Amino acid sequence: MSKERSLREMMSLDGRVALITGGAGHIGRAIASGLAELDASVAIVDIAASAGEEVATMLGESWPVKTAMFACDFEQPEAVKDLPRRVREKFGRIDIIVNCAAFVGTSGLEGWAVPFEQQSPATWRRALEVNLTAPFILIQAAAEDLAQSGRGSVINISSIYGLAGPDWRLYEGTGLGNPAAYAASKGGLIQMTRWLATTMAPRVRVNAVAPGGVFRATPEPFLSRYVARTPLARMAREDDMKGAVAYLASDLSAYVTGQCIAVDGGWTAW
Repeated sequence: MSKERSLREMMSLDGRVALITGGAGHIGRAIASGLAELDASVAIVDIAASAGEEVATMLGESWPVKTAMFACDFEQPEAVKDLPRRVREKFGRIDIIVNCAAFVGTSGLEGWAVPFEQQSPATWRRALEVNLTAPFILIQAAAEDLAQSGRGSVINISSIYGLAGPDWRLYEGTGLGNPAAYAASKGGLIQMTRWLATTMAPRVRVNAVAPGGVFRATPEPFLSRYVARTPLARMAREDDMKGAVAYLASDLSAYVTGQCIAVDGGWTAW
């Protein structure tokens, strides 16, 4: 009978390397901080190079781990495909990938956060490229690294809008939008998670996290409506995502694959 391990041992990421796309963003940097706290070395990937450098520096100052920033445009497939090589050259391995980079509902894109009839096919294609195609290319390019890890884990950051349709009553009289391409790409990411989980098993686990709406100076009346619609009666905070990702990245979830954890305050429970 194998020796029973403690929870502290199972959650440790010591010796592992985590590649986090969108690592300069609000959720990305919170996730990066959580994995660094568990002793993972962290490769921050973002199109915003200076912001990414700040996050990498902050992590290195806060935790005794190796960090580095890698600039990458996720609308450039060849650049995405080459990313694992760059990270491997710096860190020697890749054990964890967190796909957090995305166009979100508030992105300032033309034909994006506007009424359905005004949403543009060009922006749809850009959203699918960044939110869905880029994670596919990245995971494919890093598949051998993840398999060789022995504990390879992929965590795709989806959304409640990949699980459920929007409640348009929240948006009435506001300037906020909810693009179809966002929902389609995030729903596709969850199904790709399931597909990859059975395809990459048994050497690599693939799971997803579906965050609810994250408070970030969210305006009224949307805020009050959203809170009233949420069983836990608040919007999410970035820190709410750290635990779910840490669980899926570590041996705490060693027998979990193909799952999507909704971190949404109960939003999708009714």
